Amino acid sequence: MALDKPYLDVPGTTIFDADQSRKGYWLNQFCMSLMKADNRTRFKADEDAYLAEWPMSDEQRAAVRARDLNWMMRTGGNIYFLSKLGATDGLSFQQMAGSMTGMTEAQYRDMMLGGGRSPEGNRVVGEHGDAQGAASQSAAWKAWEDKAQQQLAAKVQAAAQPSKAAGAGHARITASVYSSHVPAIGAAVDLGKTQEPYWVPLFKGFEPSKQWMKQHTPDVIFLVYNDHATNFDLGVIPTFAIGTAAEFEPADEGYGPRPVPKVFGHPQLASHIAQSVIQQDFDLTIVNELKVDHGLTVPLNLMCGSPAAWPCKVIPFAVNVVQYPVPSGRRCFQLGQAIRRAIESYDEPLNVQIWGTGGMSHQLQGPRAGLINAAWDNKFLDRLIADPADLATMPHIDYVREAGSEGIELVMWLIARGAMSDVAGGPKPKVAHRFFHVPASDTAVGHLILENQS
Repeated sequence: MALDKPYLDVPGTTIFDADQSRKGYWLNQFCMSLMKADNRTRFKADEDAYLAEWPMSDEQRAAVRARDLNWMMRTGGNIYFLSKLGATDGLSFQQMAGSMTGMTEAQYRDMMLGGGRSPEGNRVVGEHGDAQGAASQSAAWKAWEDKAQQQLAAKVQAAAQPSKAAGAGHARITASVYSSHVPAIGAAVDLGKTQEPYWVPLFKGFEPSKQWMKQHTPDVIFLVYNDHATNFDLGVIPTFAIGTAAEFEPADEGYGPRPVPKVFGHPQLASHIAQSVIQQDFDLTIVNELKVDHGLTVPLNLMCGSPAAWPCKVIPFAVNVVQYPVPSGRRCFQLGQAIRRAIESYDEPLNVQIWGTGGMSHQLQGPRAGLINAAWDNKFLDRLIADPADLATMPHIDYVREAGSEGIELVMWLIARGAMSDVAGGPKPKVAHRFFHVPASDTAVGHLILENQS
């Protein structure tokens, strides 16, 4: 079932949700740029030239030129961002608000002095109130829509047939993958060292995984990892952050960007997941501009090799395991369940895998640096397979004491495990592959593939 969006039935109102945010990203970024005096000067001097610097749609540029706020909001603009454009034009918030109503400035001011607009008749589309919105559509907007409809009409019939065939069913999670994401593994791939004696045992352990991936390539990977001070510095540290952009460039982590393909996202599914999960009372940070570091690209290398392009789309999901407090294992496990429900409510028959990355035991800091606990790691894998709910109750201090200060990354595996069908009452998953190796640089490498059986 699709997400419930009752706010679509509120007259004269555009709620800025994840879909609107994705659609209006560059329009709103353009507006934000007008907070700088130099940019305002350049915009006023040559609007067309300045607008050309931003990858907005032609319709968004037309709406800006027309100064049609309703039109801009329809194309993804948010009033708080659009207010920067209004301020550039010397308008107050009241003047901007009035311009969207079809009233003159004096009429709007008088209405507000009289107590404002009544909600009577304005609660549901189709009522006989004065805020139904039809009268506020400008001539420029209507002309643009008429033209767009004419251009679309020739394509409608052809487009409708395949969509009807593909529209049956919902997205589902078919498997979960668990893997360490050691940066040195990425360096070994990039520098052609995979056949050196030190690295051969590790990459040999992932050969079955690469074959499995070729046979089970999904449409989308929901990839859980941690940002290694790449996008999120100490100024902003979100606990959970979902990447909703269409593409993600490899990050420069100090050595230059890795020579790996650009990651392409699935903005529609990502936005759907964000809204669904937040409605399930999980607080996510929505990120429309994100560069991906080794935490995401190394697992892709291990599972897919070094292709010219990654074989499927990827939704990055970053978890804070850098600065305490970090989320509990129980919270991560519950979040995985919410993600499964979100994915299964998406109205498109997508094959989705969820990956949990990071770990296993390792400590990168202080006199205890180099800690490895192979016995504990393998017990963790046993429990992850057989009794993840009990494993999720393990306190943070146990990770730190037994698996090292950076072993806490393993809570991210619980997100992927919580998304599997057996947690919701289905059959136990099939273990398609399991692998463990010590060391890769400073880290014990663990790996597991679980296939859903329902």
